[in-house]
Amino acid sequence: MNFTFEERSDSMSTATSVTISLALMLLFGFLLSRLLRLLRLPNVTAYILAGILLGPYGLGLVPPQVIAGMDFLPDLALCFIAFSVGEFFEFETLKKNGMKVVVITLMESLSASVVIFIATYFVMDLGLAFSVMLSALAAATAPASTIMTIRQTRAKGDLVNTLLQVVALDDVVGLVAYSIAISVALSSIRGAGADRFAVVILPIIKNICALLLGCVSGWVLKLAAGSRQSTDNRLIIAISVLVVFCGFCSYFDTSPLLGCMAVGTVYINLTKDDSLFKQLNYFSPPILLLFFVRSGMNFQLGDLFSAKNSIHGIPLITVSVVYFFLRIVGKYAGAWFGCLVTKKEARVRRYLGLGLVPQAGVAIGLAAMCARILGPGIGTDMQTIIMFSSVLYELTGPACGKLCLYLSGSYSTNLEDLTEVTPVDEHGRPRPAIDVLIERIQQIQKELPVHPEPHISPEEAAFQQAADEHAAFEYMDYNYRTKPGRLSGRFHT
Repeated sequence: MNFTFEERSDSMSTATSVTISLALMLLFGFLLSRLLRLLRLPNVTAYILAGILLGPYGLGLVPPQVIAGMDFLPDLALCFIAFSVGEFFEFETLKKNGMKVVVITLMESLSASVVIFIATYFVMDLGLAFSVMLSALAAATAPASTIMTIRQTRAKGDLVNTLLQVVALDDVVGLVAYSIAISVALSSIRGAGADRFAVVILPIIKNICALLLGCVSGWVLKLAAGSRQSTDNRLIIAISVLVVFCGFCSYFDTSPLLGCMAVGTVYINLTKDDSLFKQLNYFSPPILLLFFVRSGMNFQLGDLFSAKNSIHGIPLITVSVVYFFLRIVGKYAGAWFGCLVTKKEARVRRYLGLGLVPQAGVAIGLAAMCARILGPGIGTDMQTIIMFSSVLYELTGPACGKLCLYLSGSYSTNLEDLTEVTPVDEHGRPRPAIDVLIERIQQIQKELPVHPEPHISPEEAAFQQAADEHAAFEYMDYNYRTKPGRLSGRFHT
């Protein structure tokens, strides 16, 4: 009885096949992320490689029908990502930061898009639909590795503050650019003979309606998930609102991105409460893991070098490499000019662009959605290019981020640079070296967290609070049902 896995999977029930596939995706994704952590590579890279390993170009452990049946994951994952992006659109914070960050973000995002569009449309002649979609995807950035490096090095200064604000707004530009580009691409594909209202005006109307509905949904979320609800119920309500909104947009064949971003924007501005975002950020990792692993399984590795899948005779590997380098050039040049226009200091102007190199989460999600909407050909080729270039970006991104912080002087390994101590006394005489050293050590100790172990992130704390409250309510309910009038004092209010 020498069955192949594919033959054995055909004999399994659908439930068994899906359950085993989900278990393998979660297990392989987790184990590979632990392994690649030793090489200081980000989790996204590990998840993509796990998907390639599980998919048809690897061990083939996940049946094709299961992979195809998970085509809802990109929409679901992007709903969570877009909602979390809305948190950064708090109007008071934007007003406080002024227009400088907005100008820098627009210039570096759009510069990358313009450079890619010129190269692909005018130089390589890859067609309007393909060129406009690829240039829109170039705007997005994956700040996770750069933020991780900032935390590890404890970097500070104007460059760090500017970088964090820019990457927070960067994906917003990417989401808007994608929503516009997909309408242009569909119009181009359907041709001049198609109904102009159906291919141009209708998608714009749908996006505006989705945006307005997202604003209404944010207001509904604020009312439904108010302070009177327990934290676990608030999480359930938030997920329900996002999933319903996502399903509604899918039914009307429109992108849920701008709408979900509007939900988060309206909610944060009405409530000023970021705890729900932290809960969702702690809840979403398994969903994002499954999404990235599935993206890896859909990665058409053979298409990169296949002459059959070339675009106008140009292999996908060539387009991917050109995209990889030109996007970096566009990001760096745009950040440099943006800093010049806003009169940022020279070291911020020189090195900010290096911190904007990584690209993964949002771009991969948008490419997956593009593959579903545009289908085989442009859609699948786009996804292959973005997947390959994202792996390259995630491999080089952390090094570029650290180089950005080091060259700008935002952090240092020298004790003298970490502290500000006067080496002379009030009379101008040199102080004893041991006194200066002790004062430096004391300054560093003041900056250390009071309880560094175990480290609990804000997201984990918010999720733990929900779990504790849920346990408390369960305990109270049990006592009311079994021992009326004898409610434990520690839960009595």
